[in-house]
Amino acid sequence: MNLIPVETGLVFQCEDAELPGILHTGASDATRGVLVVVGGPQYRVGSHRQFTLLARRLAQAGIPVLRFDYRGMGDAGGEFTGFENIEADIRAALDAFFEQLPQLREIVIWGLCDAASAALFHAWRDPRVSGLVLLNPWVRTEAGQARAYLRHYYLSRLLSPDLWRKIRRGDFAFSAAWRSLWAMFGQARQPDARKTVAATDARKAVAATSKQTPLPQRMADGWQHFRGPILLILSGDDLTAAEFRDLAKASRIWRQLLAQPRVTLREYPEANHTFSCRAWRDQVATWTQEWLQGW
Repeated sequence: MNLIPVETGLVFQCEDAELPGILHTGASDATRGVLVVVGGPQYRVGSHRQFTLLARRLAQAGIPVLRFDYRGMGDAGGEFTGFENIEADIRAALDAFFEQLPQLREIVIWGLCDAASAALFHAWRDPRVSGLVLLNPWVRTEAGQARAYLRHYYLSRLLSPDLWRKIRRGDFAFSAAWRSLWAMFGQARQPDARKTVAATDARKAVAATSKQTPLPQRMADGWQHFRGPILLILSGDDLTAAEFRDLAKASRIWRQLLAQPRVTLREYPEANHTFSCRAWRDQVATWTQEWLQGW
């Protein structure tokens, strides 16, 4: 199927704010759509126009797509309160999607970075959401970030010829570098949020969304209670993805979640966080389309 995409602008209400969206209609008889949730700080076009190009690619294949700005982002009204507080925005976008295309029966949420985290918070609560595409999920904690820097940045920096050339020229600021490294070690020694990640039952899941609960725990809870298929895409040249990998390796619960048959993992070793070149964006679109058409 290779349709001529039809793109329609729309505005819908979320509480006291108006949210703009672009609807890519796809096939007239399509029953599964894709909702692209923005990861901040971005808007509905996406970095390097990734969201626009992805939506057009999927719509050409017959898959309807809605991409939108949530409150306080892009052209949306309202106040930005962070990715942890956009459940109402996602719900409003889903309502608008179904209103525009009544033949739809299910929606897959597609999210990069903290939008992937927000999708995990919402998906298990909404029976209309049947699947998730999660790219470089944001599991940031101070300790986790410090470990990622120590393992994936500082180690490679020590092996960099540029560093040793700077040292030979006398251009390297040893005192500042040592202070930075010592602070990073201090952060890395903080209590490990990975060890608090544990399975919770449905009665505890709502409490686990509290801001006092570490982000990796809340995301694991959302992953556990969502029952649909998940496509996980990770970049190789990205500290956010590296922190997620480190979390998954260190946590028994996360290892179990990623090993579930419903989870499809795709990794792109050369890609950066936002898949900034055409080859990387095209591969993500191909993986997304093939996965959507495979179940």
